[in-house]
Amino acid sequence: MATYRVKILEKEKVTHDVSRYKLEKPHGYDFQPGQATEVSLLKAGWEAEKRPFTFTSLPSDDYLEFIIKSYKGHQGVTKRLGEAEVGDELEIGDPWGTISFQGEGVFIAGGAGITPFIAILRQLRKKNKVGTSKLIFANKTNDDIILYEELKTILGHKFINIIAKQKDTAYDKGMIDKAYLKSKIGDFEHQHFYVCGPPGFIKAVNGGLKELGANPSTLVFEQ
Repeated sequence: MATYRVKILEKEKVTHDVSRYKLEKPHGYDFQPGQATEVSLLKAGWEAEKRPFTFTSLPSDDYLEFIIKSYKGHQGVTKRLGEAEVGDELEIGDPWGTISFQGEGVFIAGGAGITPFIAILRQLRKKNKVGTSKLIFANKTNDDIILYEELKTILGHKFINIIAKQKDTAYDKGMIDKAYLKSKIGDFEHQHFYVCGPPGFIKAVNGGLKELGANPSTLVFEQ
């Protein structure tokens, strides 16, 4: 697998624990919306610590973008990236991934699991092909919602938020379970379902969708 050294061009906060990284784009580098790559920080002792992150920029952009949540309680790569500065170098590999747009449907994301859907939704908006697609986004609190304004602009009333741990939220409260899916989705047989989040989230959502009649072939998720 080829590797590429790229510099951080810009870095900014998106939420209290999520940052946007704008990077140099290697000449000829190409990917599809929804794909990811292995990333490592070129700092002493961290060069071999590679982690997968999803591109949130579009293939047509002249830069690469990642939106990454930093887990400050862990002494790991995301914490180190959170401490990185403009000018620092990263190493990336070739693009890979099985999440790609297959047709209109329902995007279901848990927390930072929204990232594979960002480039897909941006591309659909650019092509004016959002259509009937909707997004159900699960987070712990209102402050955890990534790119709220942009996603609201893209999807309008088809952007649905559910919050697990904030009592005074104006959004739906609770977790995404079978009953919630049934209340928000009218058709389980004739559209695609895109699911991303922690492993337990993916397992629970996919299980609920199948029980409600979704064909397993219509479930798009990283395997």
